[in-house]
Amino acid sequence: MSLLCVRVKKAKLHGPPDKFNTYVTLKVQNVKSTTVAVRGDQPCWEQDFMFEISRLDLGLIVEVWNKGLIWDTLVGTVWIALKAIHQSDEEGPGEWSTLEAEVVMKHDEICGTKNPTPHKILLDTRFELPFDIPEEEARYWTRKLEQINSLGDDEYPFQEEVQKKPLPSAASQCSFEDADSAVDDRDSDYRSETSSSLPPRYHSTVQPNASVHQFTGPARLQQQGVLRDSCADSLHSYDLDYRDHVAASPAGSSRYGSSCNVSQESSHLSELEHSHESAHGSEQEDDHQERQSNHSYHSSSSYQKDGQAWLQEQEEPHGKGEEEKVCKTEEKPAEHSAAKLPLELEKPKDVDAGVQMSYQGDIEPPPFPPARARWIRAISKVRLQLQQGQDEADPSKPPWLKGGPAGGLYGIDSMPDLRKKKPIPLVSDLSLVQSRKAGITSAMATRTSLKDEELKSHVYKKTLQALIYPISCTTPHNFEVWTATTPTYCYECEGLLWGIARQGMRCGECGVKCHEKCQDLLNADCLQRAAEKSSKHGAEDRTQNFIMAMKDRMKIRERNKPEIFDLIRDVFCESKMTHAQQMKTVKQSVLDGTSKWSAKITITVVCAQGLQAKDKTGSSDPYVTVQVGKTKKRTKTIFGNLNPVWEEKFYFECHNSSDRIKVRVWDEDDDIKSRVKQRLKRESDDFLGQTIIEVRTLSGEMDVWYNLEKRTDKSAVSGAIRLQISVEIKGEEKVAPYHVQYTCLHENLFHHLTDVQGNGVVKIPDAKGDDAWKVYFDETAQEIVDEFAMRYGIESIYQAMTHFACLSSKYMCPGVPAVMSTLLANINAYYAHTTASTNVSASDRFAASNFGKERFVKLLDQLHNSLRIDLSMYRNNFPASSRERLQDLKSTVDLLTSITFFRMKVQELQSPPRASQVVKDCVKACLNSTYEYIFNNCHELYSREYQTDPNKTQDLPAEEQGPSIRNLDFWPKLITLIVSIIEEDKNSYTPVLNQFPQELAVGKISAEVMWSLFAQDMKYAMEEHEKHRLCKSADYMNLHFKVKWLYNEYVRDLPAFKGKVPEYPAWFEQFVMQWLDENEEVSLDFLHGALERDKKDGFQQTSEHALFSCSVVDVFTQLNQSFEIIKKLECPDPVIVAHYNRRFAKTIGKVLMQYADILSKSFESYCSKEKLPCILMNNIQQLRVQLEKMFEAMGGKELDAEASDHLKELQVKLNNVLDELSAVFGNSFQTRIDECVKQMSDILCQVKGTANSAANARNTVAQDADNVLRPLMDFLDGNLTLFATVCEKTVLKRVLKELWRVVMNTMEKLIVLPPLTDHTGTQLIFSAAKELGHLSKLKDHMVREETRSLTPKQCAVLDLALDTIKQYFHAGGNGLKKTFLEKSPDLQSLRYALSLYTQTTDTLIKTFVQSQTAQGSGVDDPVGEVSIQIDLYTHPGTGEHKVTVKVVAANDLKWQTSGMFRPFVEITMIGPHQSDKKRKFTTKSKSNNWAPKYNETFHFILGNEDGPDAYELQVCVKDYCFAREDRVLGIAVMQLRDIADKGSCACWCPLGRRIHMDETGLTILRILSQRTNDEVAKEFVKLKSESRSTEEGT
Repeated sequence: MSLLCVRVKKAKLHGPPDKFNTYVTLKVQNVKSTTVAVRGDQPCWEQDFMFEISRLDLGLIVEVWNKGLIWDTLVGTVWIALKAIHQSDEEGPGEWSTLEAEVVMKHDEICGTKNPTPHKILLDTRFELPFDIPEEEARYWTRKLEQINSLGDDEYPFQEEVQKKPLPSAASQCSFEDADSAVDDRDSDYRSETSSSLPPRYHSTVQPNASVHQFTGPARLQQQGVLRDSCADSLHSYDLDYRDHVAASPAGSSRYGSSCNVSQESSHLSELEHSHESAHGSEQEDDHQERQSNHSYHSSSSYQKDGQAWLQEQEEPHGKGEEEKVCKTEEKPAEHSAAKLPLELEKPKDVDAGVQMSYQGDIEPPPFPPARARWIRAISKVRLQLQQGQDEADPSKPPWLKGGPAGGLYGIDSMPDLRKKKPIPLVSDLSLVQSRKAGITSAMATRTSLKDEELKSHVYKKTLQALIYPISCTTPHNFEVWTATTPTYCYECEGLLWGIARQGMRCGECGVKCHEKCQDLLNADCLQRAAEKSSKHGAEDRTQNFIMAMKDRMKIRERNKPEIFDLIRDVFCESKMTHAQQMKTVKQSVLDGTSKWSAKITITVVCAQGLQAKDKTGSSDPYVTVQVGKTKKRTKTIFGNLNPVWEEKFYFECHNSSDRIKVRVWDEDDDIKSRVKQRLKRESDDFLGQTIIEVRTLSGEMDVWYNLEKRTDKSAVSGAIRLQISVEIKGEEKVAPYHVQYTCLHENLFHHLTDVQGNGVVKIPDAKGDDAWKVYFDETAQEIVDEFAMRYGIESIYQAMTHFACLSSKYMCPGVPAVMSTLLANINAYYAHTTASTNVSASDRFAASNFGKERFVKLLDQLHNSLRIDLSMYRNNFPASSRERLQDLKSTVDLLTSITFFRMKVQELQSPPRASQVVKDCVKACLNSTYEYIFNNCHELYSREYQTDPNKTQDLPAEEQGPSIRNLDFWPKLITLIVSIIEEDKNSYTPVLNQFPQELAVGKISAEVMWSLFAQDMKYAMEEHEKHRLCKSADYMNLHFKVKWLYNEYVRDLPAFKGKVPEYPAWFEQFVMQWLDENEEVSLDFLHGALERDKKDGFQQTSEHALFSCSVVDVFTQLNQSFEIIKKLECPDPVIVAHYNRRFAKTIGKVLMQYADILSKSFESYCSKEKLPCILMNNIQQLRVQLEKMFEAMGGKELDAEASDHLKELQVKLNNVLDELSAVFGNSFQTRIDECVKQMSDILCQVKGTANSAANARNTVAQDADNVLRPLMDFLDGNLTLFATVCEKTVLKRVLKELWRVVMNTMEKLIVLPPLTDHTGTQLIFSAAKELGHLSKLKDHMVREETRSLTPKQCAVLDLALDTIKQYFHAGGNGLKKTFLEKSPDLQSLRYALSLYTQTTDTLIKTFVQSQTAQGSGVDDPVGEVSIQIDLYTHPGTGEHKVTVKVVAANDLKWQTSGMFRPFVEITMIGPHQSDKKRKFTTKSKSNNWAPKYNETFHFILGNEDGPDAYELQVCVKDYCFAREDRVLGIAVMQLRDIADKGSCACWCPLGRRIHMDETGLTILRILSQRTNDEVAKEFVKLKSESRSTEEGT
């Protein structure tokens, strides 16, 4: 068995930080262990795992997984063979392994990986050697363990407590108190940077420019170790915009040298205590840190507490010499074991897990095994816990840990934590992963000056010197116009004073001469000049006068402006006594400066850039002359170069502090023109520019770029020159250059005014005008910095950049972003708005900045990052409730824009990130976290913000506060919160962030981000709900409405969603369908209830105007309400709307058809009532009307085809129902109409006379018609008036139609169509009626016994009566249309029957033949067949027709008889004009032959009145019987029209049982049957009435 120890350290993942939330899984020998999940692209786990290994032929599988919402994804895998793992008792630095995408399998076991990914992981794997400590030591540790146990505490509860309660400040400072605390300070996640930035005890020499590179070997390593501890990137989840700048930092990597690497632990601590000091990772401080960290290591072994000597016991095995050795060798990395304990407290949750302490691999491992380390860790944890109480009030706490707003080592870049200001309550606790400080950290502005006492002391003196006798208020010159008698040069520009007389100006006091135009350029230092001049000329008394005058001035200055000197004293923390002493010294030095001053100056002319081209070649041949006093030196010439490099060094001595260094650049010319010029002007070469440097502005070592200036207005000058100047002033030690001194002054002033006086709040001066940006402080402080700058030659742009650097540490203070934005805009303008005369690019001008290009760029980069982070929490940092903070937010964005402008125009980068895009990303990041926050704290926030009644605040259990499948309460609350966020963004933040109106509208982005995140969650939630459906459908519908409102109100018109079909209707589709299903049940129940109520009330009309009853209204009210709900969903997805409409159409169909069915069933029982049937029919009609409206409401023509078809079909069904009901209603009047018509018939019988055309006859016909109609009219009058008032128009028309039908049919039956008397005729008509379904009609005829036929006059009366009835039913346009009445089949049938009465027999027979074309057709089962041949011949002259018929045979006759069977064939010609001709022939009979052959021929003469189509042959086969009537076997009919064209025909005719005829035929037959005196008629009726006789035995 071997023990495998694995430490999962950290990983580097490729991709955006917010994409990763990773954990590591270890698998070996079927055992699996998992780390916690950590966010970011550089996660740090630092977790240990142990496995017992029995097989060494296997491998360790390490998988990195990325946590997802639903499932996790594999980032990559590492496979480590166990054989390859070394054995060790000590933890190592670990090895980086590349994660690979796929595993290689062999025999179902993983044996390797392939396909590398860009991700890496740091693992430390080893097999642990057996645990072997000496017996004595083991006993000692066992005893210690028992003591710990007796305290009743183990490691875990303590960890929990630590999570809840952060360590007090003393614990984090305790490296000066005892060893344990030092250990803890070294490793605790709560560790502050203070311990590594305290002034070290043994630190005396000042090296302001010390760089990391000055320290060699181990020191460097150690420094990296410390830095890695103290400066883990707090911005690790935000890539710096420009990594290349950071990489150039002196420590050689952004990780160790990056100036803003404040670890998150420190920022966590800054929230806990005011006395928080930031870490300094800058060049100046690297050596501080290095020494301090060493010191803290040493101190950890040299202090004890409470007499506990356990640490020494532990040290005994190693001996004490080692300890001493460590203390002495400062350059060697400390090996002190206690300082190396890997002690880790459980991390507090709000500290990003991505930043944990790690240990430098190249420092020696601890001198004892981890097992023992774990003992020590446990003990020190318990001791620390016990100490917490004491430390709160520890008298031994160092003095720099005073509380209070400005207590302790309060760095110039520290500032009050603005997050403590209460932001809007809705998102009060909202924060991104980073926990941050208000300002960016020190190294950006390299604020060592606060601690560099030596420098401060020097600057203090220099400041006093500058202010006690300021240049700005020294004596002005007393200029007067002056005439030179010899060539004289201007003191200012060194040009010749041209002219014969009055060439220039001369000061009457000190004698300085200059051009008139240069008089304003000279320093107003008349007194000093005069004093210097007289001392040189030995006029001692005059010198004394000047000195007295200066002394007076200084006294007046001190008396009038005491506040200036008080402020300087306070800033540099000098005592009153020291200050008084210094004032004396300074005054003396001012006076001495006039006489005793001398300095050695070394000037190196390094290079120049962007010079003017003076030669025809487009170039120049520059060289430089340098003049100090009267000494002048020149460099070599660089030919053909506008950016020359000389690197030449010159030495000067200077004895006058008001001297100037004149540096001029020339273009060397060697031609005739230049020689002539030399004769005239003493200058042969072209002037390229000059810079005049006041000697008094020099100090220490300077490396400075100077812009080249013009000499006169006509000079064409551009570019800058770089000089390295070193000054040694007699009597002054060599100190920092004035630029560094100015920085020190400005920073200390800023620190004093802001942190000491202002409690961390930046006081913004109240300045107006174009140069307001150059005012940094209030009047007093501003005078100090301006005088210093003026005295020592500090450019105003350097002042501005220095102030910008100071402000950047306080950029979150109220009002500061606006100042910074203006400041940076002016800095940009200074560098970017180059003048037309210069050809230096902005980036070159900026590179020549004395502030330091790298330094300022780094400052801006880090500021940019910090601004991004703060904007990513804009709700917290800039709460909408504070107008000032909103203004700061606007200014912060302006500042970002200025930084972008700087990068584009000054740095001239190709495409820096656009400010609008950066802000947009920040806003999105903030909204993402805001959403996450409100989602996770929805219940609490909602009840806090919107619960009106405090009594109702119910505490939900934690698990029910989030989304649940049991209810939907969570979502409306979330929507309310989302709306409040969007509204706040729209109303508060959008007007403020209005700098990019086209690209950035916060309200819109807010709505877009919120909706996208909400949509994701909502969709998943609805999918879950769909599986379980634990809530009511109404709840889902309500939620649907809320979601719809949210979408329509805020999302619909956003560019990203405009014109697109949103997803949300699909989430709810199933629930709406469920609701529609339930709604159908409800609607049906409602329908039954409504009908029941209506029935009880007797189907009353709802009002006098409405002709229907209330059930219709109720049913449609309910349906309309249901549809309103669907409509109000305003579903934007046409497909889903179609689904809803289809489903709803089915509901409508079901409800309405059920209504119609219920009415139809009971309708007949209501027909006897007067109004009820009409109301019920009105109801059905109203259903149709409402259905049409519903159809329109649902979309009309736009409605989905399927739903539309469904509703149209329903309309047709309802129409049919109405038809059926009106038919039933019409038929209910049959008996009453019958009675009326019988009365009419009786009256009609009494009408006598003929229908002649005399006028009086016509009148009598009209009168008779009126009489005949009276019974019917009386009946109709009463009813139709009622119907007209009770029925709706459509229903009325249907009722009229039905009545019309009944009246017409009844008149036809009872009046026009006569009864059948003849028995055979009756038989025939009964058999025909069976086919025609008119049995009832015939029965009615049979009832009447009297037989009659209508006379022509009666026919005329009836005709007129029909017209009257027609008019009546038309009712002047209110009733039925005339066209309908004319065309109605019932009227036509009646008219036809009437017309037949007046026709002759021949005409009727002809009509019969021509209309009855199918008499013999359709013989399904023939009773035999007859073969006949027919020839038709027409005489050419007379046109008479002759028909020859040959009866050949009969065949297959079906006839049963017991007696003799003697069949014969009878042939009859039927047609008009046959009364005088032979019409019938018969063949002979054949005995007992069922297939007899006849072969007999007969001739018929037809005449010429009509054509063959008016005739037909009727063939009848009969059985001849003696002494009784022959029996009919079968009948066939042949129409001559069929053979008229051919002229002849031979065929077999099937024999049918009877003649077939239609209604017309039947009517003709009835009429002819009345003509008893007409032989032809009688014969015709008999022929057509014949049918097969009954057989025997049937």
